[in-house]
Amino acid sequence: MAETIDITAVASATGLTPRALRFYEARGLVRPLRTAGRRRIYGRGELARLHAVVALKRAGFTLTQIAGLLGDRHVDLARLIAAQLAAIDTRAAEIAEARALLLSVQSRLDRREPIDVATLCSLIRQGDTTMTQQNWQAVFDRYLSDEARADFARTAPAMPEGFDQAAYSTQWTDLATRIEAALPLDPASDRAGAFFDEWQALLAPFTSIATPAMMTGVTRMYDDMDSWKGEQQPPFPPEVWAFITSVGALRRAG
Repeated sequence: MAETIDITAVASATGLTPRALRFYEARGLVRPLRTAGRRRIYGRGELARLHAVVALKRAGFTLTQIAGLLGDRHVDLARLIAAQLAAIDTRAAEIAEARALLLSVQSRLDRREPIDVATLCSLIRQGDTTMTQQNWQAVFDRYLSDEARADFARTAPAMPEGFDQAAYSTQWTDLATRIEAALPLDPASDRAGAFFDEWQALLAPFTSIATPAMMTGVTRMYDDMDSWKGEQQPPFPPEVWAFITSVGALRRAG
C-alpha cells in the first residue's frame, strides 16, 4: 500500500463519503495531511485513527465521546462503556416494545378488526407513554432511598385536583429553552435571578409536598444527569441545571 492516499481513495476503501470525511475533520476527529496544492491525503497514522472512529461509531458512541476516547485527556473507559451498554439496552427495549406493538396490531388485522391510521397512532402513543414511565421509574429507583420512594407513593395523590401534567411539562420546556439560549449568564445578574425565581415558581407544586428525602433524591438524580440522559430524555439540559444550581448556591450564601 502506498504511504499516503488521497481522500477519494479513502472514501472508496472505507465506504465513507468525502463529505463525511470532511465533517470528521471539521470535528477534529481526523487530521489529514495536505499536499502543496492543499489536497487532502491520509498517511498510515491518519488511516488508523479514521478506522478507530468508524469502529467506535458503529458501537454507538457519539462523536463527542469518540473525541474524548481518542484525545489526550484521561477517559474513564469502564464507566463510558457501561453507560453506552445501558443506552443500547434502552434502545433494544424500545425496539422490542415497538415490535410487540406492531405484532399486536398485525394480529388484530389478521382477525379483520377495523384499525385505521388514527387508531394505530393512538396505540403507539399509549405505548410511548408506558415506555417513558418505565424509563423514568428505572432512573428514579437508582437515586431514591426507600424513605423517598415511600414518601413519593404517599404524596402522589396530593397534587392539586385537575392538575394538567401536559401543560406543566410545556412550561418547563419553555423555561429551559429560554435559559439555555441565554447561557452563558452571570449567576449573580438580575436576569439570572429572574430565571431562578421563575424556576422556583414552577417547582412549587413539587416543593409544596416534597419531603427532605424526596428533595435529596431528586437533586442527586439531576446532579448525575450525564450518566443517565442516554436512557431517558431529561426535561432540561445539564447546563441549565448547573446554572440554576449555581444561582441557588449564591442565594443561600447571601
